[in-house]
Amino acid sequence: MKDFTKNTTEHTFTANGAVLPIHVKGKFLFEGDKKFYVKGVTYGTFRPNRDGLLFPEKNIVAKDFSMMANLGINCIRTYTVPPRYILDLALAHHLRIMVGLPWEQHITFLDDATITRDIVRRIKEDVISCSHHKAILCYVVGNEIPATIVRWHGKTKIERFIRRLYNEVKQIEPDTLVTYVNYPTTEYLDLSFLDFDCFNVYLETPGKLTDYISRLHNLSDDRPLILAEIGLDSRRNGEEKQAETLTWQIQTVFAKGCAGMFVFGWTDEWWRGGFDIEDWDFGIVDRDRHPKPAYYAVGEALLKIPVPDLYHLPFISVVVCSYNGARTIRDCMEGLQKLNYPHFEVIVVDDGSRDNLCEIVREYPVRLISTSNKGLSSARNTGMYHAKGEIIAYIDDDAYPDPHWLDYLAYAYITSTHASIGGPNLAPADDGPIATCVANAPGGPVHVLISDEVAEHIPGCNLSVKKEVLMAIGGFDPIFRSAGDDVDVCWRIQKAGYTIGFHPSALVWHHRRNSLTNYWKQQKGYGKAEALLEAKWPEKYNGFGHLSWHGHIYGNGVTLPLKIKKDKIFHGTWGTSLFQSVYQPTGGFLHNIPLMPEWYLLSGLFALIGLFGFLWSPLLILWPLFILSILVVVLQATISASNNSSLMAAQKKNIKYKLLIIVLHMVQPVARLYGRFKHGLTPWRKRGADFNSQFNYGLSTNIFTYWSEKWKSAEDWLTTIEQNLINEKTRVKRGGDFDQWDIQVRSGLFASGHGLLSIEEHGSGKQFLRFKCQTHYTFYGYLLAGSLGLIALIASLAGEYLVGIIFWGMFSYTIYNYIIEKAGCVNSLYLAFQHLSNNLQQESLSVSPLVHSAKRNGSDQEHKTKIKEDDLKIAEEEAVISNATTIEI
Repeated sequence: MKDFTKNTTEHTFTANGAVLPIHVKGKFLFEGDKKFYVKGVTYGTFRPNRDGLLFPEKNIVAKDFSMMANLGINCIRTYTVPPRYILDLALAHHLRIMVGLPWEQHITFLDDATITRDIVRRIKEDVISCSHHKAILCYVVGNEIPATIVRWHGKTKIERFIRRLYNEVKQIEPDTLVTYVNYPTTEYLDLSFLDFDCFNVYLETPGKLTDYISRLHNLSDDRPLILAEIGLDSRRNGEEKQAETLTWQIQTVFAKGCAGMFVFGWTDEWWRGGFDIEDWDFGIVDRDRHPKPAYYAVGEALLKIPVPDLYHLPFISVVVCSYNGARTIRDCMEGLQKLNYPHFEVIVVDDGSRDNLCEIVREYPVRLISTSNKGLSSARNTGMYHAKGEIIAYIDDDAYPDPHWLDYLAYAYITSTHASIGGPNLAPADDGPIATCVANAPGGPVHVLISDEVAEHIPGCNLSVKKEVLMAIGGFDPIFRSAGDDVDVCWRIQKAGYTIGFHPSALVWHHRRNSLTNYWKQQKGYGKAEALLEAKWPEKYNGFGHLSWHGHIYGNGVTLPLKIKKDKIFHGTWGTSLFQSVYQPTGGFLHNIPLMPEWYLLSGLFALIGLFGFLWSPLLILWPLFILSILVVVLQATISASNNSSLMAAQKKNIKYKLLIIVLHMVQPVARLYGRFKHGLTPWRKRGADFNSQFNYGLSTNIFTYWSEKWKSAEDWLTTIEQNLINEKTRVKRGGDFDQWDIQVRSGLFASGHGLLSIEEHGSGKQFLRFKCQTHYTFYGYLLAGSLGLIALIASLAGEYLVGIIFWGMFSYTIYNYIIEKAGCVNSLYLAFQHLSNNLQQESLSVSPLVHSAKRNGSDQEHKTKIKEDDLKIAEEEAVISNATTIEI
């Protein structure tokens, strides 16, 4: 028989001999300072024994618990409340019990207040009967309320009732964990108030289970996730198939970062609704307690958690870059010493620190590289060049990893084709009130996911990448000295054709700013980084200078928009869908513009125009609009502070926490705006080709033509034109499925240009290209010009000539910008099209292209080609390496 003694666990005791309670820390459960993985089985329900209890006789229970403990099981899930002797036996065998609190979930219980009160009363009595017992893992206040009952009462009412039960249990047992067991058909329930999330999941293929666990992690945010039921019926599928399935189910559950699981069930003996269930055999032992193959499979799988034994584990280089980080570097070093992974090295790059950083780092067995101060990106590149590993894992000097950080990353790389993988970064709970509020404020390091497993962005404090890929894209851009480097490198990785992955439990603990002054400075720095990013990637920003992610932003503190439309729940026809999810409708530009820092500019514009009310009283009407715009900001901040924070229960009751978070929601956009404006990221900035007076006329359409001796598809031609526009730092957008244009460019806030390509085929691979360019003024431009012109006209007619002159001047300046931007858009499209000849020459083709442009009246246009070369910064990179001093510890 296989020896599973390595699986067995004992309780952790305090100094006075008491068993430590289980508590939540991030994505996992902990017993004291030791991570506690739930390795459980379900137990029951059973036919009533001689005493009328829904459990076997005491001697059978003792035998069951002994077999479980020997197998490595450390938790039991019951569906009814266990008597004290069951709890005592569990404690004696070092087992924890997830106590189910049964009630009538299958009826419309909220329609009758008497039934509701009776449910609450019995829940309280059941908790009291078990209260303060050390064998309790948690209480379960409900299990799979049927989807039809949830639809009958409505999502909100069910959520409120479960919260009520949660609060009732917490009043009796405030230090004991409480949860509810959900299932895919009602996954849309918002139960974020629970201590951790539980789901019953029966998926019988590895791929489907892997994908769904990733989805559940995203629904759970930074709370632990436990699968409360997994398993397979051996009667229908065979005992060997059951054993095989449980093996990969357990391996997948833990490797995907769950805090634990319960195998359904312990024994084939099952009693329900007054009858013995004879035609289902889900147990890992039979009704006579004889082990089935699944019993040994479970024990074998539990020997290899959280990540199964994998061949060819990659060697990982952990790189820590620091500048004057002595205050937090010790926590980072201590955390790295506790990593469970067998094959890694640690490199610390000191970027010219002036504190005692090096003295602290030399106390640890790591490689220390000292350079002159050249910024964060340069330090990251130094670590890249010196890394021996095939994977480089970057962690900030004010962060420390979970012990299994590298295990999860390695598993993710081995089981995927991602070039880069990241994970969450959570704020430690003991950093103080200001740091806690900052952790729940906007502007923090968050991740952006395109799907449940594929990321658009991962923050640099927890970013890993294959070294060969990072080297191939040129490393980090040294222009980003303190922030923005991670965004830039993620975009370049994706542009090179690679994907970025995300593992929800490859987490690090990241200290947040612990003073308002430091938070303000950080956000100004992020504003500067946005300006640098926009200058390098103008096509990713809109006219206001705002970046719109394609994916969904995850993390606490994100400012939530004011909802105009209600969320929709996909139920399927007659509510029969097995996986029912919430869909949040997009609100469009007007819905999201209050989230932009530039909203404050609109408020300022209202105030500015309102000031002229002292010269002409009708303009005082702008002051109510100014007040309304500020109220929108306050309302958004209040809703976000209430609904998108991870404060603990005691902190939520302290009004000071909520007020400070509201203030931070309002202050952060101002700091970002300051940093953006100071470094050139303004709504009135100009991008793309320079102004050309030859295109400075009316609303005419321009048609440019090009003869090619080399055949290309329309997609290839348009891709080349698009890349030429990007090289000119033009904001470019591809046409959508319903657009009558192929490419859009914008040089400013008021005008845009649309390009449409047509190709004439002339045989033998010869093509004649026509590129039609039309300019359009934006709605917001018309609105601004129209408003200023109308005010100027009315003021002049009313005899308020001073006000009229001021607003006529503002109107004229707006029209001037229209003309400049319109000409810039046409010139950008023209130059991108003209450069096609240069593109073909670079492809080593011998052609003699004829490029000319023609207005509809047939006049010719000629322009000089402007080519911008990329700044490679190779010399600076080599200087970093040559100045580095390596110290082996």
